[in-house]
Amino acid sequence: MVPAVSRSAAPVKTFQPAPGSVVRRWHVVDAEGMVLGRLASRVATLLRGKHKPEFSPHMDVGDGVIVINAAKVRLTGRKAQQEKVYWHTGYPGGLKQATLGQLLRTDPERVITEAVWGMLPKTSLGRKMLRRLKVYRGSEHPHRAQKPEMADLRDRRSAVRDQGSDGTET
Repeated sequence: MVPAVSRSAAPVKTFQPAPGSVVRRWHVVDAEGMVLGRLASRVATLLRGKHKPEFSPHMDVGDGVIVINAAKVRLTGRKAQQEKVYWHTGYPGGLKQATLGQLLRTDPERVITEAVWGMLPKTSLGRKMLRRLKVYRGSEHPHRAQKPEMADLRDRRSAVRDQGSDGTET
């Protein structure tokens, strides 16, 4: 049985962050050995700001993310050979296709950007969030001035699975 709610109780006020009060931080994510979909969902969480207590779905309160080692991201199963990616050049007859594995070899930055975009809102707010995503093929990036901090987005279960019984990496 649910207790009756008193009508004299004061309503709870919803917290509304002021646009100028949002503190943005930058995170560096090393994609080496991470599964593409899990990486994309965790990066999208950082970009949206869902990890912050002041998260509001209609405001941009997220952080910036720098993804390094994009070429070393993992695909599970047979996605590299079977999953096809399509795009159009804008010219007549310009429909192009490639497998996800081919695209990962030639343009890994695009693969990660498209995966993250799939997990963001398809609105002007989502496009604004996506502008704070910087993806680089290698381990170097030119964003030292933002003072980024390393973000460990690896799954604890996969970290345990990757270690041997004596605690060393396999």
